[in-house]
Amino acid sequence: MNTDIETIKARSAMYRAIRDFFDNRGYLELETPSLSSTLIPEPTIECFETAFINPYRAQKSFYLIPSPELFMKPFIAATGRSVYQICKCFRNSEQLGFEHNPEFTMLEYYTVGYDEKDSIGLTKDLLSAVGIKQEIETMTMDQAFQDLAGFSFLECQKPSQIRRKAYEKGLGPFGPESWEDTFNRIFLTFVEPCLSKDHPVILTDYPRQIECLAKNDGLVKRRWEMYIGGIEVANCYDELTDVEQIRDVYERETAILSQRLDTPIPDTDPDFATKLQGMKPCSGVAMGLDRLLMAILDKKDIKDLILFPFSDMLT
Repeated sequence: MNTDIETIKARSAMYRAIRDFFDNRGYLELETPSLSSTLIPEPTIECFETAFINPYRAQKSFYLIPSPELFMKPFIAATGRSVYQICKCFRNSEQLGFEHNPEFTMLEYYTVGYDEKDSIGLTKDLLSAVGIKQEIETMTMDQAFQDLAGFSFLECQKPSQIRRKAYEKGLGPFGPESWEDTFNRIFLTFVEPCLSKDHPVILTDYPRQIECLAKNDGLVKRRWEMYIGGIEVANCYDELTDVEQIRDVYERETAILSQRLDTPIPDTDPDFATKLQGMKPCSGVAMGLDRLLMAILDKKDIKDLILFPFSDMLT
């Protein structure tokens, strides 16, 4: 158990500052469920599965949410409101290291009428409100690849082209892996570790080959991620609102998810896209608050910020 009172006070102060920031801008704070009978299909995320047991009903699987997006987006579609939420999220098969805890605190905020570039300015103001006042460096993902990996991924659109780049950089042949897998290996080896740790960095314009519910813009997705101290803290989309495009992404990701053999395959809601019918253009940001607090307090181990770290429960 972590009994550092000053850290507990700092977390409370951060939450108050966040709530004041959004409340003063007219956002509505939501509180949505931590359990769901379905999840958005995300093959890169493992879930925690449990079961509802009742003497008068059939047993039913439920899942701890990896993000409140599942509930927040239908609310936005129905009301047209800008919203935010601070909640617990859960991701299984996570590393137990300095940056990871399978149960973590997420801030998720959606701004109606904004795109991902507007959300950069909003997020800069939010960081200032919680005490991070450094200048924020913004660059495209392709520029980061050129500077740190030595090539443009925009010029390597075929799997064979980016695999050759990986091979040339000493990452060796890994068989017929996907374009995304090769990109990630290069990114995690040569780009992410070399991002500045002296100030926050935002990487924009992610590859279109990495599937997500962000709008396409030519060869890239309208998406960014923010790093503070070299650690990923936030992820932003210009949210996909076209129902047919959402349904297409949903079906492709569900098909990939169904191929799992040794981990839970969460049920998915085939009507999820329909629930977003009429959703206004908006931008959504998901921010890890434990990692944000690490940056505010200049801590190096996420366990120092959590009252009851998950790893302590394993002993």
